[in-house]
Parts: sequence; structure tokens; C-alpha cells
Amino acid sequence: MRHCRYASVWIVVAGLLLGACGNAKAQGITAQQAEEMLKELRAMRQALERVTPPAPAQAQDQRVKLTDVRGYALGRADAPITLVEFTDLQCTFCNRFTTQVFGQIKAAYIDTGKVRFVTRDFPLDFHAYAFQAARAARCAGDQNRFWEMRDALVRGYSQLGDAFVTSVAQGLKLDMISFNACAASTKHDAAIKADMSDGRAANVEGTPSFVLGPTSAQGLEGVLIVGAQPFAAFDAKIKELLAQAR
Repeated sequence: MRHCRYASVWIVVAGLLLGACGNAKAQGITAQQAEEMLKELRAMRQALERVTPPAPAQAQDQRVKLTDVRGYALGRADAPITLVEFTDLQCTFCNRFTTQVFGQIKAAYIDTGKVRFVTRDFPLDFHAYAFQAARAARCAGDQNRFWEMRDALVRGYSQLGDAFVTSVAQGLKLDMISFNACAASTKHDAAIKADMSDGRAANVEGTPSFVLGPTSAQGLEGVLIVGAQPFAAFDAKIKELLAQAR
């Protein structure tokens, strides 16, 4: 940033001085004065080129704590590492994580017993159907089809609405009378809002966000990972924590 600022100064000064020199007569400047200005310009350039920009600061892991790690989970309860996701089912980047990254994490770490994955709700207020989608997933969960509903909703995030959710529920062969009554109620609202409150307490501001740390019955203390990071980012952090666990 500092280097960019110096470059900007150089460009502005050069433009001003060269403009003045190029119009010496119009500006009332003699040829000798113009030459002196050019010499000053060269000296300024040499001084700027001697400036070494500082090395960029090393990004620090943000340490956060969750006192509650309950939620719909995949993987062994006694896995050494827990990954808690805060998600919005109408979020483009949550879709990207689900479709491009989650399968790799599941195959490499969840299915092998190394990571327990927990999903929590964090519907953003500017996504009109996000809260209702969170309700729908939990209502499907009442009929033991949470993961199937959640996966369908996040994959179809751009189509979310009553018609789409009804179509998915019918495809999952849910009891539609019970499902519709649940989805129209506030039955799961307190649990959704509790997830949101826990997320904010852990400095979650957007989705998807994750807390990754050693599994513990007392909660989860670990690092905050923000955004739909590539698999390599999760892979590196998980390997680091697994090495520490050994």
C-alpha cells in the first residue's frame, strides 16, 4: 500500500511538472527554469525508487470460542477435530462451499473419522427466503430428512420460494400435512435465532463462516475461517490441528 502511494505521488508530480515544462512560454517559465524543474523531478524519482515498501503483515488466525456446538452433525462424535459451519441457504457462497469444497472435506476427513462437521443457521436479513429455508430444513429434520432437504435447498439457492420447497419436500416423500404446518409455524425459530446469536458471539458476520478446533465436551475453541475458501485452506488448517492433537 505504501509503495502504491509513492507511485501515485510520482505520477501526479510528474504530470504537473512535465505539463509546466511542456508549456514553458505559456507559464512564463524560461528554458533554464524548466531544466531546473526537470532536474528536481529526476531527483525525486531517484528518492522514491530508494524507498523499500514494508513487507506485508502476516495474517493472524482469529481465535474464537463457541460454548454450544449442538446442531445437525456428520461424522464421529469423538473425532479429534470439529468444524462448525454457519450457513445461509440462500447464499451464493454457501452454495459454492457445498458444491465445490464440502465433498472433499467429507471424503478426506469426515468419513475417515478425523473431523466432526456441525451445521448451524445464520440466515442473513437481506435474503428474503433464508429464514424460511432454515425452517424448512429443520421441519424436514423432524421427519429424519434434514440433510437431504438442506442439500437440495442450498444447491437450489437461486430458486428458493414456497413452490420450490414444496417440490423438494414432495420429492423426499415427506408427510406434507405435517411439513406444511411446521414450515408455517414458529416451532424452530428460537433454535435458529440461538444459532445466529452464537455466531455473532464468535464474530461471525457473513456466510459461510466456520469455527475449526479440537473437539471438546465443553464447547469449541478454535480459529474462525471466513468465506467459501478452497479445499486447500481447510486441508492445511485441519492437518495443522491434527498434528497438534497427536
